[in-house]
Amino acid sequence: MSWAGHFRATLVLGIPLVGSQIGLMLMNTTDTVMLGWYGIEELAASVLASQAYFIVMIFGAGFSQAVMPMAAQAAGEDDSRGVRRSVRMGLWVSLLYCLFAMPLLWRTETILLAFGQDPGVAALAGQYMQIAMWALPPTLLGHALRAFLSAIERAQIIFVTTLVAAALNVGINWALIFGNWGAPEMGIQGAAIATLLVNLVMFAAMAVYAAHQKDAAHYELFVRFWRPDWPAFFDVLRLGLPISITILAEVGMFTASSLIMGWIGVVPLAAHGIAMQISAIAFMVPLGMAQAATVRVGRAYGRRDPVGVSRAAAATSVLCAGFALAGALLMWTMPELLIGLFLDKSEVGGVDVAVYAVPLLLVAAAFQLVDSAQVVGAGLLRGMKDTAIPMVIAIASYWLAGLPLAYVLGIPAGLGGIGVWTGLAAGLALAAFAMNFRFLMLRPRL
Repeated sequence: MSWAGHFRATLVLGIPLVGSQIGLMLMNTTDTVMLGWYGIEELAASVLASQAYFIVMIFGAGFSQAVMPMAAQAAGEDDSRGVRRSVRMGLWVSLLYCLFAMPLLWRTETILLAFGQDPGVAALAGQYMQIAMWALPPTLLGHALRAFLSAIERAQIIFVTTLVAAALNVGINWALIFGNWGAPEMGIQGAAIATLLVNLVMFAAMAVYAAHQKDAAHYELFVRFWRPDWPAFFDVLRLGLPISITILAEVGMFTASSLIMGWIGVVPLAAHGIAMQISAIAFMVPLGMAQAATVRVGRAYGRRDPVGVSRAAAATSVLCAGFALAGALLMWTMPELLIGLFLDKSEVGGVDVAVYAVPLLLVAAAFQLVDSAQVVGAGLLRGMKDTAIPMVIAIASYWLAGLPLAYVLGIPAGLGGIGVWTGLAAGLALAAFAMNFRFLMLRPRL
């Protein structure tokens, strides 16, 4: 394939994946905004419950993500049976994980009370979770199907289903949270029902597509689904557990950074939250493109095509660098405008938060470049089924370098939020260098 062909193929696969990531984020934002309209106590409860759900879900999603390189390499080898084995056992592992995780989610109220949370808020969070927890199986099974459809380069259906689900989420929330359109007013439980329904819809749509669309049905994913394939099952566990730990290490670093900002003060913490939200939205672009990198490299690796691996990696890296630079330029040139989208300066303390957030966003602009490079590096390595060493790199970079430096610069050195963000950027830069260097070292071995 020519260079132009690689760039075109990466964009055709990557843009729908980027769009689906943005759609998923919009669903979470919709829940937060609407519950904020409904009541402060409900909003606080949903924040606690959704963070707990997210941590459990994102860890389980690592096993689903292991399906992507396995299926992509098998597809590159034109091995339909290998694709079917990896996806089917990915679905099995996801279901098994849910059996262990859901009892923990059921005890959300008890766990929050043990951590000293307000009893009223903990009770509301428990009510939310006892409904929303049933969304975990369709969510994780949906992630496995997303990995399959990405691996066979049919990502458009992922984008369409996510877009429909995001719109549906708005409507169900509007009806069930507030009691509009003749529906009962259910408050936070209405938001939980919306979460459950939209995830069921997304999973069902992708399952129907996988079973009946010509190119996908060829793999016969659900034929004799009950039959185990233990080598593939343990391959999913072997590849997926390091991915889960890697994701948890990064999520944990950002969670811990919020604690550090809270030690600095309320205004810095609020400003940090705004900068994090803007960065998270921008991060959806390299995250989607990194998934495309895993598929493109995995397929080339599967067919033993070293030139294809190199060109797929280079095309994705260049595109991601371009998108990251565009996002950074927006943050550099119009930080006040971006911050204003998340803040009412007429509220008490609003101006102080906005003033504090501007320099954070300027650091976050540079942060985008290294964050993009590290997530693409991880995606490239996953395409070659290399997940254990990237896990070690992530833990060392985030928890032994980035987070301690963020604390030292932020508090003992007295740099405040800028110091914290500089430390985070340094940890991501170290991870970016190490992961991309490892890819370059592994690539000649093909």
